[in-house]
Amino acid sequence: MHENSAILVTGSHRSGSTWVGKTLALSPSVGYIGEPFGLHHRPGQFAASFTWWFPYVNSENEDSFLGPVSDMLSFRYRTDQEVRAIQSPRDAARLVRDRISFERHRRSGARPLLKDPLAVFSAEWLALRFRVQPVVLIRHPAAFVSSLKRLGWPHPFDHFLAQPLLMRDLLSTYQSIVEEFTAIQRPLVEQAILLWKMIHHAILQYKKRHPEWIFVRHEDLSRHPLQRFEEIYSRLGLSFTESIRARILDSTSEANQSEPPNPMQLNRASRAGIWNWRQRLSEKEIDRIRTAVEPMSREFYDDTDWDPACATPS
Repeated sequence: MHENSAILVTGSHRSGSTWVGKTLALSPSVGYIGEPFGLHHRPGQFAASFTWWFPYVNSENEDSFLGPVSDMLSFRYRTDQEVRAIQSPRDAARLVRDRISFERHRRSGARPLLKDPLAVFSAEWLALRFRVQPVVLIRHPAAFVSSLKRLGWPHPFDHFLAQPLLMRDLLSTYQSIVEEFTAIQRPLVEQAILLWKMIHHAILQYKKRHPEWIFVRHEDLSRHPLQRFEEIYSRLGLSFTESIRARILDSTSEANQSEPPNPMQLNRASRAGIWNWRQRLSEKEIDRIRTAVEPMSREFYDDTDWDPACATPS
C-alpha cells in the first residue's frame, strides 16, 4: 500500500467505522473526514451532493464527483459552497471549525481519512480513481440486526432501485427481493437482514477481487484491540506510538460499559460487548436471522460465532 494515500474506513453501518476511524485518526499524520457520501454532509468539506443513501459512483457517472473528491482529499475547503448552506449560528460556527481543520491538515500534509460506511458501494471507484486504501469492516449479522432494531432505523429500499448501475454491477442477485421490499414495507428485523446480506455480498466480492485491501471483523477488533489496531496501523504505514496504545487501552477497557445508554458512545468494554445481541434479540429472531443469512454468513462466521458456549476462550 502507498503510505501517503488517503484511507477509506467503510463496511456496513453499525460496524464500528466511527470507532475505527477515530482510532486511526489518533495518528497526527491523519486528517479525519466524517461521512462525505451521506445525504447531509457539509458542502464546504465535499462540494457534491447525493440523492440516495448508499450512493454508487463508477466510471460511468463520475463526472460530477471527480473535482469535489479531489478537492476534499487535498483538504481544499469550499467556503463559497458552505456559506450558501448556512441556516443557523451553529452552521456558521461549523464553517469556521471545519475551515481551520482543513487548512491545518493541508499545511501539515496529513493523509485524509474518510470514515464512511455509506461509501461502501463506491469503494472500488475511490480505490481506482484516487488510490484510496480501503479498510473494510465486517459485522456479525445478529449484531448488525440487533443494532438497527435498538435504534429503530428502517431503510428506504427504493434508494437501491433508483441506482440501476448499482443494481447491475453489485446487487443484481437482489433485484426481485428489493422490488418486493419497496412495494410493501417489511418489519425492521427483516429489513436489517436484507441490508446485511446486500452489503456483505458486495464485501465478499471485494475480498475476492482485492486481497490487498484490509478486511477486519468487528469482533476480532473487540477481542484484541491492541493487536488488531497495531496490525492495521502497520499495513497503512502509520506509526503506532505508546500514546496511541494508551488511548486504545483506555477506550476499550473492561472498566467501561459494554452497552452505554448512548449508542454513539465510543468508549466501551469492547470484549464484553461482542455478545450484546443475545440480550437484544429473542431466540426466535436469532434463529430467523441465521437461517436467512446462511450460507453467505459462513464466509465470515462459523458456529462458534453464534453461541458463546462454543466460543474458544481467548
